[in-house]
Amino acid sequence: MTNLKKILFVTTIPLLVFSCNTETKKQEKEENQTEQKAAENNNFEGNYVNNSYNQRKEGYDWVAVIVSKESDNQLKIAVRSRADKKKPTCTFDVIAQKFDENTYTSVVQDKKVMFRFSENGIAIETEKKKDSGILNFYCSGGASIADTYTKINGPLDETQIDKTKFSKVLNLQDVGFNISSTEKNGATQLSISTFGLPNDFNETLNINNQIVINAEVDDLDADSSPELVVFTKDSSNKENVYAYSVNNKKSMSSVYFQPTVENNKINVGYKGQDRFTLMEGNLVQRFPVFENNVETKKIRQVAYKLLKGEASKKFEVNKQTEYEK
Repeated sequence: MTNLKKILFVTTIPLLVFSCNTETKKQEKEENQTEQKAAENNNFEGNYVNNSYNQRKEGYDWVAVIVSKESDNQLKIAVRSRADKKKPTCTFDVIAQKFDENTYTSVVQDKKVMFRFSENGIAIETEKKKDSGILNFYCSGGASIADTYTKINGPLDETQIDKTKFSKVLNLQDVGFNISSTEKNGATQLSISTFGLPNDFNETLNINNQIVINAEVDDLDADSSPELVVFTKDSSNKENVYAYSVNNKKSMSSVYFQPTVENNKINVGYKGQDRFTLMEGNLVQRFPVFENNVETKKIRQVAYKLLKGEASKKFEVNKQTEYEK
């Protein structure tokens, strides 16, 4: 009898091990299939909504995430909310960089924010739970953009959604900037205001036929006061720059940037498709070079320095290089 028990015990262990291995492999297979579905369907562009969206006709507030392609490895992510009955609850814009097949990330207020895509949704959260409070900054009434949103087919409810096209809040050296763009009476308006200065700056510009792409802030001339640079794109896919410089932490004034089409130092072979960014104390521009109206494999990179002009500060070409794609 003892020998029989031993035989049964020895026989049962491999069966249990085999069963566990089979179950583990099955689970891993299912998880891989789920991830593969999301990866195969990695066209993440579209509209995502929170649970309250389906009850909007009953007066519920709701929040949506609008995802569009910025470049091969970047997505533009905009959070908008209902705005027909009261001021918008949440407004947020960011360019997110690809991290892996289903995850994009961005740095917001020096904290990493994760945008995790599943087969039919997106989850927004900070990399570290202790940093989650920064996502409350972009909502009113104690709300947060941290949530899980479900993808919908078709457009969002145009009768209710916030019409703000771009919104961003930036801070540097104790100076804050509010940048936004809206469509009003068929025209696009860019609004810029500051907070934290004794003489705060407020300006609204008509930028017809342009859309705001991004805004960045840096101390480009190392004078302990920041510069704000707003990038726009027109219908011919040419970018432009609207720049401002804070004056000794007291006020702000505009900075002159010569449009690329007018700048003979760099515009030979220029047909648009350019991208701007701030990098290492420079305004940097990149664009493909054309010859006889045909795009070549060359990319021209132009670095601009911020200098003092006669009436105001201005950007001057400091260096240009070309390299193969």
